[in-house]
Amino acid sequence: MQCMGIYTLANDAVYDQLVGLLNSIEANVSPDIPVCVIPYDTQLNRVQEELDARANVTLFDNWDSIQRWEAFAHQVWAAHPRAGQKYVKRPRWYGGHLQRKFAAFDGDFDKFVFYDADSLAMKSLDTVFKKLDQYDFVFDDWEHRKPHPVTALNLSVIEASGRYSEADIRPKLHCGSFFASKRGFFDAHTIERLKKLLIEQQEVKWINGNDWWGEVNLFNYMTLRCDYSLFNFTLSDNPQERTGNCADADSFVNIDGILYNAQGLKPIHRIHYMNYSHQDFARLSQGENVIIPYQNIFLEYRFRQYPQQKPKTLTSPNWLKEQKNKLNQMIKTMKAKFYRLFIKRF
Repeated sequence: MQCMGIYTLANDAVYDQLVGLLNSIEANVSPDIPVCVIPYDTQLNRVQEELDARANVTLFDNWDSIQRWEAFAHQVWAAHPRAGQKYVKRPRWYGGHLQRKFAAFDGDFDKFVFYDADSLAMKSLDTVFKKLDQYDFVFDDWEHRKPHPVTALNLSVIEASGRYSEADIRPKLHCGSFFASKRGFFDAHTIERLKKLLIEQQEVKWINGNDWWGEVNLFNYMTLRCDYSLFNFTLSDNPQERTGNCADADSFVNIDGILYNAQGLKPIHRIHYMNYSHQDFARLSQGENVIIPYQNIFLEYRFRQYPQQKPKTLTSPNWLKEQKNKLNQMIKTMKAKFYRLFIKRF
């Protein structure tokens, strides 16, 4: 077993983002910290080639663990009331494999940090790992500020159970794109207990029906029901630790390739390019001028090892494609404004 390490979840589709993340970890966290890539699926030819070229990056190969998490998640979702409804709109990740990230709890690292692959690491993890001496989980997100319709858990249903109040639940809501924890928290016995609560006692209804097929929703239930201790940097008493992290919702200042929160120049743990597809990053990496915030920051890290391969100029797509991209960007901007409207930051 190894003391500390980093996990991410990837396949060939997110190759460009994975390379950017690995290079940012090497530059801003440590060139020596071990990184383990959990396979999203079996499309891993480019990923494996990249890992073979890196001394400290490996592929997670405990398929028994992956299959256990897949089976658990699918059994839970099948028991949700919305699963049996006709004509229900499925979330865009319906039937996906994001729950495989939980295999990190069965891995080799005693303490670990997980990054979604659509992220860039921006600072050391020393304070994060230190927090694990006091807490079971460490997060850095603003999920606890979301309004009722879009929280991971159904606050009203849980309050009606008499087990938790909204005041109890709010500070425990969290994301799953960046978190730190420890190996072994969700063993086979714990998973069986949670399965009985979710399925036999119908606590699956605690999961928000508007977004019921989400690994983050299940993750929130798991940490709440197991009563694990949580620390969230956005709830820290130290204002210097409360920052943003979303590329499409927060403003950052670039200082020598490192991003800082625009309010107070506070260092951020990572930038998360949520709501941008892997196709966007593939096109950007090929030299197309895709509208992505902080696109040059991404390109700097994507091509950090081979700067001569970085596109010297970015070309615009054809008119029809450009109009489609603008429409998509307008939709993303509206979502970001909605996010800011309901979540007061810092």
